[in-house]
Amino acid sequence: MIEVKGKGGQIQFDGQYVTITRKGLLARSIVGKGEKRLHISQITSIQWKPAGAVVNGFIQFGVPGGVERRSKFGNQTQDALKDENSVVFTKQQMPQFEELRKHLDAAIAQHHAPQQPASAQPSAPSLADELAKLGQLMQQGILTQAEFEQQKARLLGSQ
Repeated sequence: MIEVKGKGGQIQFDGQYVTITRKGLLARSIVGKGEKRLHISQITSIQWKPAGAVVNGFIQFGVPGGVERRSKFGNQTQDALKDENSVVFTKQQMPQFEELRKHLDAAIAQHHAPQQPASAQPSAPSLADELAKLGQLMQQGILTQAEFEQQKARLLGSQ
């Protein structure tokens, strides 16, 4: 479990869910107290603005159906403060938020990685296929009758 605290909110990530929690007067006056939980499959993007020497940074989660809009120059952090899918952080808090972002990126990539269906995995050849191959090798003269019988007995004995 990763937990980071920013200005007006905190984020917890358990590997599957991102939980944004807001408590206190600042949260109540800007976004509202409460908790929002997002499964990593719901997160379509992560917007990141690093904190500077005099300005705060933020992490913002894009979700399907969310209203994302471009902020005016100089207003990004102020707009992020009012967004329920964002948490603002200071320069001192930024290393913890960078660690959170790294874990989120990995989890989202793993979740969205194509899964190979079970039917696409090669299956072991059947006994009938193996016996047919041995018969062909014998007909081609690659195996003698005795070698064929020996391999056939080996295959039938391994059942």
